[in-house]
Amino acid sequence: HVQLVESGGGSVQAGGSLRLSCGVSGYNINNLCVAWFRQTQGNVDEGLVIVGNDGDTRYADTVKGRFTISQDIAKHTLYLQMDSLKPEDTAMCYCASDSVILPGRELEASQYTYWGQGTQVTVS
Repeated sequence: HVQLVESGGGSVQAGGSLRLSCGVSGYNINNLCVAWFRQTQGNVDEGLVIVGNDGDTRYADTVKGRFTISQDIAKHTLYLQMDSLKPEDTAMCYCASDSVILPGRELEASQYTYWGQGTQVTVS
C-alpha cells in the first residue's frame, strides 16, 4: 500500500520560507493524486494544494501565490515550497494521496486514504 513520509518542517520568522518534502512509496507516483493539508490547533484539516495524476494543480486561496507544489518523479518525492510565511501558517502539515479523487473535492480530507505522519511548521 501507499506510504508517505514528510520532512522539512521547522521554525521560521514571518516572511521566511520552508520547503516540505513528501516521499512516496508502494505505488506508482504517476498514478496518484497527492495533496498537502494542514491541521491547526482547532483540529480542522485545511487542504492547501493538490497535484493530480494528470499533473494539474489546484491551490487553496489562502496559499495561492505563496506556496508552490512540485514533484521529482525519479525520486518519488513531492515538494511544497512555502514562501512569505505568516504566523497563521503555523500548523502540522501532512501529505495525503489516493488514486481517485472526485472532481471538485480535491481539497477535502475525506477524499484521501493514505496519509503521512506530518511535519510541524511554526512561524513566529
